[in-house]
Amino acid sequence: MGRPFGVPVYVAPSWFLVAALITWVFGGQLDRVLPELGAARYLVSLFFAVAFYASVLVHELAHTVAAIRFRLPVRRIQLQFFGGVSEIEKEAETPGREFVLAFVGPLLSLVLAGLFYLAMKPVRPDSVPGVLLAGLMISNLIVAAFNLLPGLPLDGGRMLRAVVWKITGKPMSGTVAAAWVGRALAISVLVGLPLLNQSGAFGGGNQDRGGMDTVTDALLAAILAAIIWTGAGNSLRMARLREHLPELKARALTRRAVPVETDTPLSEALRRANAAGARALVVVDPDGNPLSLVREAAIVGVPEHRRPWVAVSGLAQDLTDGMRVSAELAGEELLDTLRATPATEYLVVEETGEIYGVLSAADVERAFVKAMARP
Repeated sequence: MGRPFGVPVYVAPSWFLVAALITWVFGGQLDRVLPELGAARYLVSLFFAVAFYASVLVHELAHTVAAIRFRLPVRRIQLQFFGGVSEIEKEAETPGREFVLAFVGPLLSLVLAGLFYLAMKPVRPDSVPGVLLAGLMISNLIVAAFNLLPGLPLDGGRMLRAVVWKITGKPMSGTVAAAWVGRALAISVLVGLPLLNQSGAFGGGNQDRGGMDTVTDALLAAILAAIIWTGAGNSLRMARLREHLPELKARALTRRAVPVETDTPLSEALRRANAAGARALVVVDPDGNPLSLVREAAIVGVPEHRRPWVAVSGLAQDLTDGMRVSAELAGEELLDTLRATPATEYLVVEETGEIYGVLSAADVERAFVKAMARP
């Protein structure tokens, strides 16, 4: 939909479903308040749905601007069924920044609610602008209040995480606390939301509510609870993964390699590798400068009886700048480097430029999966 602040904004297909739902529900409310509108009430309701999600976009842009201010890369903003999400690729470095990053979204929603309230003052409440402004004020208050609930994956959960992180000095402790509060919150929504609606806490006593309303309340509560529960679990898993990511070290995962010249037969190159206890081959020029990497998959594809007649150069992939990685890389920095230049093997070099070995993407993937599986 655009690239505000250089960040692409996408609308998920599920948005059209919720836009239709809002149009239908709000249209029914307009029919009671402004019956003279007739069928035009659905056009007004559609405008409200779009304006409401524009408010959600402002909420997400607040997170994005804060992330950019803290030099955290933002992959994209996506508007979807229940609100929106700013996909920030790295975590804040301090609990203070984490708190600010989470708080600015609900704060902007509260500011928008205040602006819509002020805009209502000179407008008649029984007019189309008056009803629209009132609806946008209330919806932004609800967005702010809901996001301030202290459980992951909501903004309030991230604020709680920041507080616990600050107290304990451990980001993982903050994530665990906020994730379990988020799960408790999910159960509360599942059980409490239908009960509150039936009791008339949100307007209209239970005597006015039919069986379909009860089913709708239960379905809405189940969807909200599932989103919160799943988000809390995902936040916990990602935090545990990030805790183990520093164990992914290029130096530790690198295979020892032997240098071979371009015209070396594959059988001879493999003999040298076995003698040296190496598991990779680097093709070099006569001066010892690396030119390419012999692909493991290509070696496997050559029958043993043909290996004396196949030169290693025919099985090698030319080196590009992105295929040279430092032996000192680790964790997210290592993964980011490999993602930037997808390949099956990488040349690992020391800071002096000396060849350290070859890093296989398959080895990194296995180590990554192992890290994810750890408690």
